[in-house]
Amino acid sequence: MTMNPCPCGRVDARGRPVSLERCCGPFLDAGEPAPDAERLMRSRYSAFVLGRTDHLLATWHPDTRPDRLTLEPGTKWLGLTVKDFQVQDADHATVAFVARSRVGGRGNRLHETSRFVREGGRWYYVDGVFA
Repeated sequence: MTMNPCPCGRVDARGRPVSLERCCGPFLDAGEPAPDAERLMRSRYSAFVLGRTDHLLATWHPDTRPDRLTLEPGTKWLGLTVKDFQVQDADHATVAFVARSRVGGRGNRLHETSRFVREGGRWYYVDGVFA
């Protein structure tokens, strides 16, 4: 049996990759709410990697969510690094991260600090500031 590592790059206490099924899979496939903003951000990165616009739209706050979302064709996601995770209060948090990708042979780094809010027991992406 081969383990399918989670695209978000999370590792266990021994530094081994965590499987998609044990990491972001429940949020992507079973609709389970992420327990915190960092896990939601990781699941959103995984959704970009896997082309799961349904998850991206469902976890985007209705006040800032676009009507539809089209992913850039040919994007190859290369990795995610969470730089900082700050909890402002029980319902507000920020996550700073760097996501690396390649489009048409050209490397890109997206460095963003994202804002999240929890409403009705679920975390939502609100918006982000690029660094």
